[in-house]
Amino acid sequence: MTHATPPGWYPDPGQIPGAPPSERWWDGTTWTDHVRAPGAVGHPGPGYPPQPPDPRRRRVRTAIGVGVVLVLLAGIGGGVYALTADDKDDDKDSAKPPASSAPEKPGPDDDGGSESPDGSPGPSEGPETEKGYATDTASGISMPVPDGWEGESSGVGAGVKTGEYPCPGDSGKQCVRGGAFSAPAVRLKVTASTPEAAAKADIEKNAEESYGGTIYGGSLKSHKELLSKPVTVAGQKGYLVRWKADTRKGPDGYVQSLAFKSPADDMTMVLVRFGVDDHEDAPPVSSMDVITKGIKEARGGGGGDGQQV
Repeated sequence: MTHATPPGWYPDPGQIPGAPPSERWWDGTTWTDHVRAPGAVGHPGPGYPPQPPDPRRRRVRTAIGVGVVLVLLAGIGGGVYALTADDKDDDKDSAKPPASSAPEKPGPDDDGGSESPDGSPGPSEGPETEKGYATDTASGISMPVPDGWEGESSGVGAGVKTGEYPCPGDSGKQCVRGGAFSAPAVRLKVTASTPEAAAKADIEKNAEESYGGTIYGGSLKSHKELLSKPVTVAGQKGYLVRWKADTRKGPDGYVQSLAFKSPADDMTMVLVRFGVDDHEDAPPVSSMDVITKGIKEARGGGGGDGQQV
């Protein structure tokens, strides 16, 4: 006997690493392109279902590990993103999950929202995408997806990643050799008012979440600062800080925190976290520079959706 999962909003199986949680619309048969923040109140628009109840939600979590430069799609400075469906993982040991190329449908225990009269979420909430780019609508930017990498766009956050492999500290989770993800700084709990202060405030957390925690055998052993300098990103003044992270288990990694004001909204500070493994199978560290230079203003982007939900 098959138990069909009804249409509704469920935890997004394609959640972007390091970005805030999101929900995706399940139409009863497959995942659609409609996404929203879990804290959305009421109806996001005509035809959208109301906010679902909260109990027994399964979370899809991703721990970005060492060697992940923007691990969602590019691998935050090399590093790893671990994808699990287990709510028991510690928040401090897991970042948000990278997008799954073939996400599983929600299980019968997941709680979905009420459907609209026609059973669909109505007009798309998804970002306007462009071939070869991953778009972060809230930040108003699009990141280039290097050849051989995967990209994922979202209303709040975007990422790129490459080279999945079993995490060194937990083979049941998947890490990536390289990756990068973006989000409004406030969604990563960074409230600094200047790009330099924001990048410097984020780098330690970025390093620990990318190459520390259980998936890398514990907290970092040490780190070395490699770069700390101003840069121009999407026509905006920005700042980046890059570290070499010394892990307890598995490959060491390079991490980078890049901060700049959104080209579409001067009130929004954007953070891009990178990670790349120090490993022969990982992309070169210069991948971080290539992605940084390729970031541009998104078409129709910008909304400053950086409020905590």
